Amino acid sequence: MKKIGFLSFGHWSPSPRSRVRSASDALLQSIDLAIAAEEVGADGAYFRVHHFASQLSSPFPLLAAIGARTSRIEIGTGVIDMRYENPLYMAEDAGAADLISGGRLQLGISRGSPEQVIDGFRYFGYEPSEGSDHAAMAREHARVFLEVIKGEGFAQPNPQPMFPNPPGLLRIEPYSPGLRDRIWWGAGTRQTAEWTGQQGMNLMSSTLLTEDTGVPFHQLQAEQIQRFRDAWKAAGHQREPRVSVSRSIFPIVNDMDRAYFGEDAASEDSVGYLDGGYARFGKTYAGEPEQLVKDLRDDEAIAAADTLLLTVPNQLGVDYNAHILDSVLRHLAPELGWR
Repeated sequence: MKKIGFLSFGHWSPSPRSRVRSASDALLQSIDLAIAAEEVGADGAYFRVHHFASQLSSPFPLLAAIGARTSRIEIGTGVIDMRYENPLYMAEDAGAADLISGGRLQLGISRGSPEQVIDGFRYFGYEPSEGSDHAAMAREHARVFLEVIKGEGFAQPNPQPMFPNPPGLLRIEPYSPGLRDRIWWGAGTRQTAEWTGQQGMNLMSSTLLTEDTGVPFHQLQAEQIQRFRDAWKAAGHQREPRVSVSRSIFPIVNDMDRAYFGEDAASEDSVGYLDGGYARFGKTYAGEPEQLVKDLRDDEAIAAADTLLLTVPNQLGVDYNAHILDSVLRHLAPELGWR
């Protein structure tokens, strides 16, 4: 069994070809797609976070709204750029969204990706400390966030408060039990995956890795997952970790599928230059269901993960993306033993 969800970047564009013309469209359709995903039997609704772009940026109002409109699926991010975050404010937002959803929040966080603007985090009021850099700042924000969502008191109470305080130091409220175990780190390299395991966070790995060893993408990602699991075990964490991988998978079951994705049937891995170094990008899986079953059986990273996030072309609209999810669940998942 494997959890299967979707990952949306929440793009919008005034283009006549887009069914998502505005930020309002992107937000409201994201809620509708999460509801549709639950109805067709998917397990999760995840959203990418980008700043200064025509994409989803502030995740917690959206996650809370989805949590109130659904009852079963996991809801989460993939990923929140921690360079931009106030850890304590984020802890309050995350606690509230998790309580609204009944403990279904699965938060992917990370250092973030190349940005739309130069050092955009500075506009949000964050500067790396002297001798540090933006990546270290993101990890420090994450450290504080992980610490305060444990629910332990740390703040000295006012001796003359407006309202009575409980005894002892005060914690961030609202506190949601179990949220600390549902935090994921988006790792772009094998080394970062090892660090993630040491920190006791779940591993989230996308359709690209910011390194290249010459082996196929799925094998490099499978090695990344194994290194994460080895680091987790060596650190002595008691619970079982979770691992998600993202994939672009499009079963071609009708003429519309063929028109949109027929040319992607010949897709292969690619290597490019990203964020100052070489990166390997995974291929798109598109084709007739019988062929996709054969191809996906050979994907070592999917086999090693417990969660699969399907990247969806959200600008094609809610109905079509729900169709994609249904096609994967109906035509591929049973044959591959995911259901």
